[in-house]
Amino acid sequence: MTDIAEHAILNVDQVSVALSGRQILDQVSFTVGAGQFTGLIGPNGAGKTTLLRVILGLQRPSAGSVSVLGKPLSGRQQAVGYVPQKVQLDPDMPVRARDLVALGIDGNRYGLRLRPAWRSEAVREMLHAVDADRFADARVGDLSGGEQQRVLIAHALISRPRLLLLDEPLANLDLRSGQEIVSLLARIAREQQIAVLLSAHEMNPLLPVMDRVVYLAAGRAASGTTAEVITSPVLSSLYGYQVDVLHVHGRVLVVAGAGEQV
Repeated sequence: MTDIAEHAILNVDQVSVALSGRQILDQVSFTVGAGQFTGLIGPNGAGKTTLLRVILGLQRPSAGSVSVLGKPLSGRQQAVGYVPQKVQLDPDMPVRARDLVALGIDGNRYGLRLRPAWRSEAVREMLHAVDADRFADARVGDLSGGEQQRVLIAHALISRPRLLLLDEPLANLDLRSGQEIVSLLARIAREQQIAVLLSAHEMNPLLPVMDRVVYLAAGRAASGTTAEVITSPVLSSLYGYQVDVLHVHGRVLVVAGAGEQV
């Protein structure tokens, strides 16, 4: 496995965020290495989206720091690609899949938009990388949820980021589409040596490919391999009450002491 300390792309160090007197994040620390797939796991309201906003530079932390490629956050993060949680694509929008991907190039430019000779080839290569060749010329509004997600990933990747952040990309997908997207992202992480950080409230779809996990609960985090983090002692400490970790038919269930799944 890649040595994270030696090849870290993202370093989150003791990050805390307080909003309106409420502690959202409390001294969160972890690293993500090149070529690694990391799951950011936690229940709704745990602070996952707030953490992603801090990494993107959209939310200033109350304490702590974030660095990408060893450098502090700056105004424009060319090294960071992002797929947001909710993207409303108008079914009547006359934009093809390849056009939306191309905006990932044009959107990074100010003033006159240059169209170099390699632009079309870059779009074609990225559509191929996410297995979207067959619907490259289809209108994005006509695509299924899984197909749209592939196009949005290609859009985020075409600027060649070193870190890819995804906020709940599996939330509106069926089981098969979700598994395909997870496998796709894991392959891209390995082949392009991109650090992938994907947030989800359910870890089971990620288990076959997840190198490391960052588990958020009550604003605090534990990070490491799945075997190190997803244990009753670690999660009970995070939640502040008894939590049991059950392994059933290849799935992991995290339940409160009273039997309620968390």
